[in-house]
Amino acid sequence: MQIDETGLPGLKVLTPARFGDARGFFSESWNKRRLAEQGIDLDFVQDNHSVSAEAGTLRGLHFQSPPAAQDKLVRCGRGVLFDVAVDIRRGSPSYGAWFGIELSAENGRQLLVPKGFLHGFITRVPDTEVIYKCTDYYAPDCDGAVAWDSCGIDWDFDGTPVLSEKDAAAPRLADFASPFAWEG
Repeated sequence: MQIDETGLPGLKVLTPARFGDARGFFSESWNKRRLAEQGIDLDFVQDNHSVSAEAGTLRGLHFQSPPAAQDKLVRCGRGVLFDVAVDIRRGSPSYGAWFGIELSAENGRQLLVPKGFLHGFITRVPDTEVIYKCTDYYAPDCDGAVAWDSCGIDWDFDGTPVLSEKDAAAPRLADFASPFAWEG
């Protein structure tokens, strides 16, 4: 497993090795023991899977606050998406900074999004599947969002994205009181 730093503390890109032949490929997308040996020791308790029918579907920017905050390991099972994380840990040297990366079924990359980051993505092609692991269970009372267009993110998308009602009504980052604090 190749692990790359992003420049935002705790946010990492994981690229599993692929072993291919005439049938296709095999890849180990998560191995708790091997990654713990490399300093990533997480206990995932829930897997989520979403399908976005239209290109230009934007989901986010989401977070789950304490006491049910979640680390997430995000990958693309089919299609292509632009995945983004924004640091919202009060006092962090990178507060408000964002990182984005293309995840696709073809490139196999994964984004490890730690607690204290907003997370979102926009699909580049129809019928894109996103699969992600979480370290805590979904807790509706801890669920939150920040407006997708309030963090200075270059989504590299022309047009109007497809949004949920929740995402369309989310507060702007400037009006948001983060429940997360930098522990660096």
